Amino acid sequence: MQTVSIIISGKVQGVFFRQSTKEKADSLGITGRVKNLSDGNVSVIATGMPEQLNKLTDWCRQGPPRADVTNIVIEDLPVQLFNSFRIERF
Repeated sequence: MQTVSIIISGKVQGVFFRQSTKEKADSLGITGRVKNLSDGNVSVIATGMPEQLNKLTDWCRQGPPRADVTNIVIEDLPVQLFNSFRIERF
């Protein structure tokens, strides 16, 4: 198991990015959370097996149809355990 932080930049708020990320994470068996940041970016903390996380990060590079991702930053974190994948709100 490993945990990563993913910060997604671009037109990523108001385009169902959080909901779509939750659906993708659920389909991959990943736990964690996704939330909008006050600077307009989206933050994801995800825990899973490396191959699962690679699929999620690849998906985040594109995002849902209305998103326009300009950059993503991925960092390894100490393993964090979550019960599910959830959307956090401000």
